Amino acid sequence: MYIGEEFNVIGDWFIIHFVENPGMAFGLELGGAYGKIGLSLFRVFAVIGLCYYMWTLVREKAPKGVIISFALITAGALGNIIDSAFYGILFNKGTIYSAEIGSWMRYHGISEMNFEGYANPFWGCVVDMLYFPVIEGNFPDWVPFWGGDFFLFFRPVFNIADAAISVGVGMLILFYRNFYTEEKNKNTEDKTNSGIVAEESIVSE
Repeated sequence: MYIGEEFNVIGDWFIIHFVENPGMAFGLELGGAYGKIGLSLFRVFAVIGLCYYMWTLVREKAPKGVIISFALITAGALGNIIDSAFYGILFNKGTIYSAEIGSWMRYHGISEMNFEGYANPFWGCVVDMLYFPVIEGNFPDWVPFWGGDFFLFFRPVFNIADAAISVGVGMLILFYRNFYTEEKNKNTEDKTNSGIVAEESIVSE
C-alpha cells in the first residue's frame, strides 16, 4: 500500500488507512529528531520499568485484572518499540526526518521489504492503520468556539499496540478499585470456606 491508501472493511466507519507515524500514539508527534530519539529512549526504559513492576505484581499475587492491564500496556509499548526499531532497516524507503528542512519527509510509491534499509535502528516509523470515522457532522452554532465547525469522531489513525495501551490504561482508571475489592472479597470468602471445612472436619472426628 502507498501512504494514504485505504480500503473499507465495514461500511464507511471501519477503514484500513495506511500511514507512517514518526511520533507517539494516535499520530501525535514530539519535536523532530531529538524528540524521536527521546521518545525511543523513553519507550525502552518504560518497558523495562513495566516488566519489573509486572514481576513485582505477580510475586505479590496482585489481582489478575491489574496484571492483565499492565500486560496490555507493556505489550503495546513493546510493539511500538519493535516497529520503530526494525521498520527503518527492513524496508527500502519510508517517512524520514530531514535536518535540512527540519521536518519529516514522506516518499512516493510503495516501499518494499528487501532489507536495504532507509534509516538507522529506532529511526523508523510506526505503522498505523485502524481508522474509525464513526460520526461526522457540524457542531451546533450555540457551541462556544466551535459552533458550526466540522467535527469527526474518531479522527486519529492508530494500530493494535495503541489499542492495547489504551485498553490497559482504561481498565486501570475505571476498574482499579474494583479489582482489589473483588480480590479482597475472594480472599475473605476463601478463608471463610476454609474455616467451615476445618470445623466440619473437627466435628466429624
